Amino acid sequence: MTAWSTRPARLSDLDRLRSLLAGVCGAEIIPSSALLVEMVERELVLVAESEGELVGCIAAEMPSPGHARLSLIAVRDGMRRRGVARRLLDEMVGELPGKSTEPPLISAVAGTAELPVTHLLLACGFIGTRVLRTGAPDGADHIYFQYKSRVEYIDPDARHLVPVCAREQLAESLGPSDHAVTALVSLGGRPAFEIARFEQDDPATLQSGEAAAGIAFSGSILAAITFLLGFAFSSTRFPDDVRLLLIGATFSTVLSLIVYASASGELARIRSNSFGKIMKWGNVLSEYGGVFPFLISLPVTYAQASGSPWTTMVLAVVLSAAMGWYERSEFSIAHRFRRSRTEIVLMALTAASPTVGAALVVANVVSWPWTTLLTVTLAARTWLYLFRRGAEADIAERRQWQIRG
Repeated sequence: MTAWSTRPARLSDLDRLRSLLAGVCGAEIIPSSALLVEMVERELVLVAESEGELVGCIAAEMPSPGHARLSLIAVRDGMRRRGVARRLLDEMVGELPGKSTEPPLISAVAGTAELPVTHLLLACGFIGTRVLRTGAPDGADHIYFQYKSRVEYIDPDARHLVPVCAREQLAESLGPSDHAVTALVSLGGRPAFEIARFEQDDPATLQSGEAAAGIAFSGSILAAITFLLGFAFSSTRFPDDVRLLLIGATFSTVLSLIVYASASGELARIRSNSFGKIMKWGNVLSEYGGVFPFLISLPVTYAQASGSPWTTMVLAVVLSAAMGWYERSEFSIAHRFRRSRTEIVLMALTAASPTVGAALVVANVVSWPWTTLLTVTLAARTWLYLFRRGAEADIAERRQWQIRG
């Protein structure tokens, strides 16, 4: 089997791109020269290459930061049924969110007679949401597909099959906003669409629950930090720098409570769609300003209370390992954003902080440099996620919808 690889298209590929599209799709499908150049310059074209020859490509347009439309996908005859089209589509869907300041809705349009394209889109996480009558010369209807970036549930008892040729029935079935094409099957030897009804969530209820959970969580963390701070002031041996760290954690956690309360007020007014941005502030402040300083201070507190160096170090190492695992897990805030090399270094410093801090206290060494480095690290991560990263990215899922059992 001939080896092939994918990469972003370059301006030097334009002539070969046009030749590929002309041979696969026909001259009428080729975008205009200016549009094709623009898509290549914006890195919205991926190509599959085998032995120096272009054997496939996929292109997208981004008319607005919040919407990306797949324009075409083409694979040369000799390379079909080898996974080229699926890999190109998967890579394009994975890269498009990084091309915009906000996660875009990714859509595509395919004719009801274009069964291979329809099957490909459905297999890659797209669903058909409505029928478009574009006035094409052949009179064929088209289906509007969109990529599902989050998991939704379908009612297992509200699914039905519609033959591909039943145009009026298909349009009627996709009329309600909660119905969509989720599969292409064979019915009596002929192709048919499976239409499923998605269970509709109430965004206001979900957001209200999220805000309430944030307030409850930050309140619990504030109570724990306050207790630890009281112990710190009652102990004459407690390091002053760790006391200041806990005071800062108290201030940051109170700020997160205020932010969560603002999110609740945003829900009450429903005047703008800034709930997600407000919650991001609350989440980042509560984790990097409250939870992490509290956890990192625990070995120091234990060292002052127990006076046992060995158990203190065991506790510190366990906490460092647990924080390292958490940072790499899908539950952490860091998992919701793109990771750079700088961010990975900051994550490593954060995870190592409990062990380093405990070792300094056990050795009775000045811990100001450690506290300063930890404060700078957490402040840098807070600044990075609040000001250098966009909205929280959706966590990748294996399936974009599931059957409610």
